Amino acid sequence: MSAVLELHDVSAAYGPFRALFGVTVRVDAGEAVALLGSNGAGKTTVARVASGLLRPSSGRVAVDGVDMTGARIHKFARAGVAHAVEGRSVFATLTVEENLTLSFHRAHGRKGVRGALDDAFALFPVLGERRRQVAGTLSGGEQRMLSLARVLVEQPKVLIADELSLGLAPVIVDQLYESLDRLRREGVALLVIEQQVGHALALADRVAILDHGAVSWSGDSKAASAVVHRAFEPA
Repeated sequence: MSAVLELHDVSAAYGPFRALFGVTVRVDAGEAVALLGSNGAGKTTVARVASGLLRPSSGRVAVDGVDMTGARIHKFARAGVAHAVEGRSVFATLTVEENLTLSFHRAHGRKGVRGALDDAFALFPVLGERRRQVAGTLSGGEQRMLSLARVLVEQPKVLIADELSLGLAPVIVDQLYESLDRLRREGVALLVIEQQVGHALALADRVAILDHGAVSWSGDSKAASAVVHRAFEPA
């Protein structure tokens, strides 16, 4: 099976602060890989490198076998890499429908907006119910759904999902992970970055554990449970 996304021996830094040390992560077509670790382990930095937001100081980043190391973020997007960033990236003063229309018009042109809206509301029915509501008045979970819908409808080759569960009620997290599972069954590769391990382990085919900017363990998700629980046990 060919890799849709691959980071090979990647190191990265923010100025003088080194954040990643020789990280190698591979996501094959149609599979989900969970990247787990404690706060400050470097998970979000991996996501930023994998989507072109941060240029690695060394190593190689490839999408569908094409070397993308150092490429600008729009080239990663054109290659089929979507990044659902941590937090709620919505336009608070626009309605739900206006937020989606703005994104879909840019990607599909005016004629493609209606079909994309229908897909978004089918994926997250609650957004359809709140289509006229100003995004800033949505609940935290609904805002997360809105930001996620803007990238999921595009059917990327690979989706990088960064801390989807952060600050959300369990029922909302369940809905988000159901959507991710549906995407994987449709052939979208997933790199899921999480601190809460339960949903990630249930979804993932493979797991990598990050510790102080380096991969400390990687393997099949069936073998990961005991390793993960040991890694996250309180001292």
